Amino acid sequence: DLVEVDLDAAGADQTDSGARGDAEIEPLERALRDLDHEIDGGLAGVIAGAVESEFQTSRIEALCDRLDVDLFAPLWQRDPRTLADEMLDAGFEIRLLAVAARGLDESWLGRTLDAAAFDELEVLHDEYGVHVLGEGGEFETLVTAGPHMDRRLELDYETEWDGVRGTLRITDAWLEEG
Repeated sequence: DLVEVDLDAAGADQTDSGARGDAEIEPLERALRDLDHEIDGGLAGVIAGAVESEFQTSRIEALCDRLDVDLFAPLWQRDPRTLADEMLDAGFEIRLLAVAARGLDESWLGRTLDAAAFDELEVLHDEYGVHVLGEGGEFETLVTAGPHMDRRLELDYETEWDGVRGTLRITDAWLEEG
């Protein structure tokens, strides 16, 4: 079963990223506590996809300590470019939905992350500190195809750009004809 936890509203009124991060953990912790009571034998652990974010990992580690469960972070401290290349080699198609960092302009919105894009992100990392996988919130992505999917996700969208950051406003989405 899929349990959805709405973190968008949590901490939305906070301007401090630390306070916002703390506020986002609260609904997640409540949902995990509920799951712990619902699952026969209780919750065993939490899987996190953090690569280098101490901000995320420290909060998730503290959450796991409070819940007395194990944390499994298989990507932690892996080289970001190696992970990017492994995702491409595995057949993942990854599209940018939002950008919010120096060096990332409107042309990145909707772009598919391929080897050339990752090369450019490495240059932007050296120049501006942009994380190759967007781990600092520089960009948000969506997997539109991959080895776990039978069909590619197609999107119609419009770009919203304020001169500094932007997002895709998805107007329609469908699975490609099989």
